[in-house]
Amino acid sequence: MPFSDELAEADLTVGALLRASTLPAIEARALLAHQLGVSREQLVARPELLVAPDDAQQFAQWVERRQRGEPLAYLLGEKEFYGRMFAVSAAVLIPRPETELLVEAALALGLRDDAHVLDLGTGSGCIGITLALERPRWQIVATDQCSHALVVARQNKEKLRANNVEFRAGNWFAAAPERFDLIVSNPPYVAAGDAHLDALRYEPLPALVSEANGLGCLYTIIEDAASHLVAGGFLALEHGHDQATAIRDRLVTAGWLEVQTLQDMASIDRVTMARSGVV
Repeated sequence: MPFSDELAEADLTVGALLRASTLPAIEARALLAHQLGVSREQLVARPELLVAPDDAQQFAQWVERRQRGEPLAYLLGEKEFYGRMFAVSAAVLIPRPETELLVEAALALGLRDDAHVLDLGTGSGCIGITLALERPRWQIVATDQCSHALVVARQNKEKLRANNVEFRAGNWFAAAPERFDLIVSNPPYVAAGDAHLDALRYEPLPALVSEANGLGCLYTIIEDAASHLVAGGFLALEHGHDQATAIRDRLVTAGWLEVQTLQDMASIDRVTMARSGVV
C-alpha cells in the first residue's frame, strides 16, 4: 500500500508520521521539517505535535518520490556545499563533497588579492560563489550554456550575497573572451553508457555525460584554456576516478607546466591542476 494511502487511517502526529515512513530517520526528519518549516531538532523534541492533513499528504508524496530514488536534495530544493546551503533544482547537478577539493585547491594557490577567475559550466554556481565568498576581492566570472541552470545560480548569488561573481550565458569560453589568473571547472566527464548513470537518472544528462569516453569536454577545455589565461595562469579540473593519467598526458603534451593530481577524502584522483607555459 502506498504510504499516502496509509495516512488516511494514521495518527497525524510528528512521531507517528516518522515511524510510519520507511525512509532512513534522518531523511524522513529532513522532509517533514522542511514541510512544516521547523528544525529537525524540534521534531525530535515534540513527537506529539499534530500535523495538518495537507502537510501530512505532502510529506507522504515526498516519501514516495524518495522511495523511487529521487534525490533528497531535489525534494528539499537545497544542498550544503562548503558550509553553505545552495538552492538546487533538476536543472543542475547536486553539489558533492568531493568537489570541495576543487575549491580548496584554488584557494591554496596564493593568487593575488584581486585575481580574475573563471568558473566554466557553473551549474548551481556552488564553485564560483564559494570562491567569491572566500575571497571577496577576487572577481569571478561563471558561465553555463543552460539558461535554467543560470536561474538557479543567480538565485544562489542573491541569497548568499556573492556580489563579486558575474554569471554569463554561453558554451565554455564563448561568453568569457578575456584572460584570467585561474580557470576552474567541474565539466561533464561520465562516459555514455556508464553503469553509474542509472543512479544519476534524476540529474541533468548534459551536465554529466561527455563524448570520447567522458574525456571530450575536459580535452576541449585543456586545448582552449591557455589562450584565456594570463602568463603563468592556472587551470584546475575535476574529473573521473580513472581519468587522471589521460588528463595529465594531455596537459604535458600541450605544454602545460607543474601538472599534478590531487586526491579527495576517499583517496581517489579527483582534481588535476597545471600552470600555463604560455608567456
